[in-house]
Formats: sequence, C-alpha cells, structure tokens
Amino acid sequence: MNVADFILILHALYVAFVIGGLVLTLAGQLCRWQWVRNPWFRGAHLAAIGYVMVQGWLGRRCPLTDLEMALRERAGEPIYEETFIAHWVGRLIYYDLPQWVFTLGYTVFGALVALTWWRFPPRSFRRR
Repeated sequence: MNVADFILILHALYVAFVIGGLVLTLAGQLCRWQWVRNPWFRGAHLAAIGYVMVQGWLGRRCPLTDLEMALRERAGEPIYEETFIAHWVGRLIYYDLPQWVFTLGYTVFGALVALTWWRFPPRSFRRR
C-alpha cells in the first residue's frame, strides 16, 4: 500500500463517520444508548458534515481528494478528475451526476444532522 492508498482509506473512514454518525445517532435514540448524546461525538460529527457542506457550496474539492490525486500523479498512477464522493459513488451505483447533485445531497444530509442535534440534543459539556 502506498501513501495515496492510505489517504483513500482515511477518506473512506471520514465518509463512514459522517454517514454512520447519523445512523448511530438515530438508532441510539431508539435504543436509548446514552453514548450517542456525548457532546464530543456529536460536535465532531456536526463539524465533519459542516466542513463537507461548505466545501461543496464553495465549489471546492475535498483536500483529501486533491492530496490523493497529487500523490498518485507523482507516482505515475492514474487519477480521476471528479471529487472523491462523485467518483466512488459513481463507480458503486453507475450514475454520472453533476457536482451540484452531490452538493445538494451534502446539504440535505447536513440539515438532517442539524435536525438530530435539535431533536436529540447532546448532553452538556458541564459535569454534574
């Protein structure tokens, strides 16, 4: 495994945290798991999707995508032109969608995360 592959794995883990964080938060409310109300977990999750949304709104690719592509190009490996999500989702479900569709998806997903923050608020940072 080279460094570009390691960056790809980090990127996939970031995506899994963003998606899985919402799923776990919702499941945790149904199952009454107290750890999903941890303010550090919830804050990190909100910040993670917030960063993705802002990058999308600004029309910028994720820095992890740029780093991975730069490393692959430097090593003489093939690169892809679209964003990480567009590339891998496209490969998984065979859709070639414009970038605005992904930006809209990021925004809707971010709104869902914000809604869970409001509907199922995290515990306070203060100790009792």
